[in-house]
Amino acid sequence: MPVLIVGLGNPGRQYERTRHNVGFMFIDAFAESVGVRIWGEHFSGFVVGVVHEKLGKLILLKPQTFMNSSGRAVIACANFFKLSFNDLLVIHDDLDIPVGVAKLKCGGSHGGHNGLRDIHRSIGSDGYRRIRIGIDRPADKSLVKDYVLSNFSESEREEIDVVINKLVMHLYDFLP
Repeated sequence: MPVLIVGLGNPGRQYERTRHNVGFMFIDAFAESVGVRIWGEHFSGFVVGVVHEKLGKLILLKPQTFMNSSGRAVIACANFFKLSFNDLLVIHDDLDIPVGVAKLKCGGSHGGHNGLRDIHRSIGSDGYRRIRIGIDRPADKSLVKDYVLSNFSESEREEIDVVINKLVMHLYDFLP
């Protein structure tokens, strides 16, 4: 059975290097590591199918629906490939984790993350796996929206690149 790996982010050049796009950054890094390119826009997202000897068949998805509507792309792709939430791994940013740290989570609440909230609603479950990549939190809660849409500093980007590269190397440890 294939595994659907979804990296959350926002489409458009203006968002490419923002904190909210670490899921897209992961998908790009993983696709590059196995020598594949995104092969087309389907299911309201950019998709690539990957067959890897060690990992089996993987479907990578970068929803192009903007973060708050990520569930639409996830459910369309999952339905097409006849996948359940047990075959799903979502990579996303997390304000409650320091920059340069990643954590695996299986099931549970969306924690206020609008992309996850929409996926929960769309698939009717919160029981899927997630890799949460820390982006830290601004001191003032009223600045969260602007913060997640801001670019990383150079030193933060170096930390993010290190954690993403480690995740790419160990992806098979996180698959359902």
